[in-house]
Amino acid sequence: MKYVLTFIIALTLVVSCKNSDKETDGVKVAKKETSKKDNSDFGFNFADYNVIQDTVRKGDTFGTIIEGQNIGDRKIYEIVNSIKDTFDVRGIRPDKTYTMLRSKDKTNKLQVFIYEPNDLSYYIFDLRDSAVVAHKKVRPVTYKRRVITGVLKGSLSETLANSGVEANLANQITKIYSWSIDFFKLKKGDRFGIAFNERYINDSIYNGVSNIEAAFFEYKGKIMYAFPFVQNQSSGKVDYYDEDGKTMKNFFLKSPIKFSRITSRFTMNRFHPVQHRWKAHKGTDYAAPTGTPIMTTAAGVVETTGYTAGNGNFVKVKHNGTYATQYLHMSKILVRRGQRVNQGDVIGRVGSTGLASGPHVCYRFWKNGVQVDALKLKLPTGTPMEGGNKARFMKTIEPLKRELDSVGNL
Repeated sequence: MKYVLTFIIALTLVVSCKNSDKETDGVKVAKKETSKKDNSDFGFNFADYNVIQDTVRKGDTFGTIIEGQNIGDRKIYEIVNSIKDTFDVRGIRPDKTYTMLRSKDKTNKLQVFIYEPNDLSYYIFDLRDSAVVAHKKVRPVTYKRRVITGVLKGSLSETLANSGVEANLANQITKIYSWSIDFFKLKKGDRFGIAFNERYINDSIYNGVSNIEAAFFEYKGKIMYAFPFVQNQSSGKVDYYDEDGKTMKNFFLKSPIKFSRITSRFTMNRFHPVQHRWKAHKGTDYAAPTGTPIMTTAAGVVETTGYTAGNGNFVKVKHNGTYATQYLHMSKILVRRGQRVNQGDVIGRVGSTGLASGPHVCYRFWKNGVQVDALKLKLPTGTPMEGGNKARFMKTIEPLKRELDSVGNL
């Protein structure tokens, strides 16, 4: 028996993740027994069972969850072996939901165990017969298309939220336009339009934005379009292009932080807020809360990391023989010297180390060894569309652009 228990524990080890909200609040909510009468979407009538629904907590394993359900240690061993080809019990993770259907007699014996790794799928372990049966089920998904247009009345996320759209859409849009639009420079009254699809489970439960079909933003008086397109159909990789088929990706991102505001620009004569004297400021300051991720604006190799009294914690990245960038005042450095980084990789977190009056990142830019103003520099663009793909692209986007122009009155 000791061998059996040891085997079960080894099989059901769970990788530790961060605590659920219940645990961080210092309170563990007891397992809830429900008297739900109607049929569940798992295909069982809950009224026929004693039902327990709960979430996996840190430290829980498949074995520890069901060991108190009057089925015995040997039965647990049999279950683990029976379901291993369908589900590896080591894959159970904290904060995921499970349901136990138990008999209504005095034994409360476990009949069915259901585990939900995500909103779209679930596993059923049926213990009612002598042989345990395991199934993976996928809930039906439908997609509903929406087109929204309007004007900015605050931040992008606030404006989209007022349109009844989840916050993640703002993150997706920011990522698409991160090479071409400085979102700190968008102004109230600027127009936008987005055509996208939303995902619903069982035709009724909202499950987020599936994909973006087309978008436009008014930026500095110009309408900036974005359309997804797959150039290499064998790879299936989706990239975004403007209405002329030019890639949205540039060599450099517009900013090292997704959402922030510029508090100080590149200048040869600025009154220093800490030293209280006039001196050159050869960088751009982006204010953001302490801990905000700082991204490298282009791929390259980490040339230097360290600390100085003025710069605080900093990282310098060499991109090629022409360009280099530096990021100052970090609260934490997340890369090491000599490490290769990709565009958009998080290399540190915003702080106020060194000579800083508040949390921000000072973004410095070198061209041919000379510090320059990144906001005024004409930077290299990404790879253009290849060969005959452009004709296919133009035909694909024609109805999408016409739709956006119509609803946006462009």
